[in-house]
Amino acid sequence: MLWRGRRQSDNIEDDRSDSGGGGIGGGGGFQLPIGGRTGGGGSIILVILVVIAGWYFGFDPSAILGGGDGGLLPGGGGQITDNGGGGQGSGTAPANDEMKQFVATVLAETEDTWTGIFKSQGLTYEDPKLVLFSGQVRSACGFASAAAGPFYCPGDHKVYLDMTFFQELDQKFGAAGEFARAYVIAHEVGHHVQNLTGIMGKFNQMRQGMSEADANQLSVRIELQADCFAGVWAHYTAQKGILEQGDIESALNAAKQIGDDTLQKKTQGYVVPESFNHGTSQQRQTWLARGYKSGKLSDCNTMSGPL
Repeated sequence: MLWRGRRQSDNIEDDRSDSGGGGIGGGGGFQLPIGGRTGGGGSIILVILVVIAGWYFGFDPSAILGGGDGGLLPGGGGQITDNGGGGQGSGTAPANDEMKQFVATVLAETEDTWTGIFKSQGLTYEDPKLVLFSGQVRSACGFASAAAGPFYCPGDHKVYLDMTFFQELDQKFGAAGEFARAYVIAHEVGHHVQNLTGIMGKFNQMRQGMSEADANQLSVRIELQADCFAGVWAHYTAQKGILEQGDIESALNAAKQIGDDTLQKKTQGYVVPESFNHGTSQQRQTWLARGYKSGKLSDCNTMSGPL
């Protein structure tokens, strides 16, 4: 990906030196899953009881729940062991390291693309903020750990990213390449587009009162649309001559590696289709490719019809 020398976004908030707080998954954030589903209703109740006890008796519940060292996340991807990379919590991250420049450049490219698309439809695009954190972070959606993966919070219009996820994407999930990382960012920005256009608000209304299985099916449609929106962005990025040979293939491979079925097979050895909330590997690849091929938002209607 030919990103060096291009405009970098000013909408980066680097909180890596002062990230901290509890280790409980955020409330309402939209995440890329990085692990299998563990625990269950009993575990969630236990977490809630520990937090309440912490508030009442004056101790830090993260000490029991595991904090940033892989605690159980009700809203995230399960129990993940900290890989120790990237200097999490060290407060020594360089202010202008190359990976930060890469993230800022990709974010700028999404800003330019979505500003143009919105303008063509008579709308105004509002740039999201992207928060870099280390280990754990507080957002308008609650506390989140790096184990939850990158996520978007509709409450504050911010994308949250612990860049050690990129190491896991490469080393743990076999999804190497700069454009695989760019796809991750573009997917979360896709959720921001859904938020601005009212899609996410309707989604939150629709899932109220639904069973867990039905809510998961609706969540899959939202996530696949964000993949398609990432593909739309990739379509226009390719037209700028930024992409190199193999870039799209690396993004499609990333979509494959973080499909619900592939992740569950890796982490628990079997799949539970009714628990899928992001889509299968095939579905994620299909919708990413569809957006990339056409570059049209009208081809990203995942809310009706077969997936």
